[in-house]
Amino acid sequence: MLDLITHFWALVPVTVAQSLILSFVVLAIMIPFRILGFPDLTSEGAYPLGGAVCAMGLMAGFNPWLALIVAMAAGFLAGCATAFIHLRFRIHSLLAGILVMTMLYSVNLRLLGKSNQPVFNIRTIFASLPEAMISAVVIKIIVAGAIAAAVFIVLRLYFLTERGTAMRAVGANPDMAEANGINVWTMTIGGVGLAGSFSALSGAIMVQSQGFADVNMGFGILINGLAALMIGEAIVGKQTPVRQLAAPFVGTLVYYQLISVCLVAGLPPGDLKLATGLFVLAMLAGPALRGRAGPVPRDTTRD
Repeated sequence: MLDLITHFWALVPVTVAQSLILSFVVLAIMIPFRILGFPDLTSEGAYPLGGAVCAMGLMAGFNPWLALIVAMAAGFLAGCATAFIHLRFRIHSLLAGILVMTMLYSVNLRLLGKSNQPVFNIRTIFASLPEAMISAVVIKIIVAGAIAAAVFIVLRLYFLTERGTAMRAVGANPDMAEANGINVWTMTIGGVGLAGSFSALSGAIMVQSQGFADVNMGFGILINGLAALMIGEAIVGKQTPVRQLAAPFVGTLVYYQLISVCLVAGLPPGDLKLATGLFVLAMLAGPALRGRAGPVPRDTTRD
């Protein structure tokens, strides 16, 4: 038992750094689902898109921070494409996301020119702090944590504005929002595009962290993000905008610690997807199962 605790503790800094980077994907899943009522799968394509764009920017000599911005712009366009396909052609949002995600695979492959592109020995955002003073993992935690805090604050302030409130109104009741003069198309396209930009941001930061981009780096990221979101909402709730924004960050931190526990306990890495899927299924089916377990309401029509 002591060895298991020791191994788990040794993995904590690594999992915290990874959690902070991937929390933006969970945020990108939350915004369409919870804020806009727009089920979306674009994140699984926008995440590697951001990584591919960032990698090619670094290879071209871009400043690493500029590479992040360009990657976010590409992710924004991907999200806007999904929302536009849904609104203009009346295609279900899930199918529109699948179409964009599928097309983005070819786009990413064309951008990289091959399935994998290393970016070793290129200056990254993590070079902002000297490694002589602190370890590389701690630097990643500090930088990714600072970006996460900045994103949280900016989004919190945005949802206090008139436009932020209008976006939430579209998600709550689009017909009522349109009756009050809110442009549903603008808010939906902008909101899904914003989510795509955060997925791309996560992919871009991950590429700078791990030193390479891969066209398959987004495989399974959606189910992991959904699991993290379920955990976060179970911990902090989803009743207010602040809780909705906090849930992705809290949930991701907890989720990857649970993954770390599974690995330390000896669960084969190949079984993690199965365990994650079963966990999400349990979280989603829980309310229905609890409802069935409750008392059957009495039929009052015979009284």
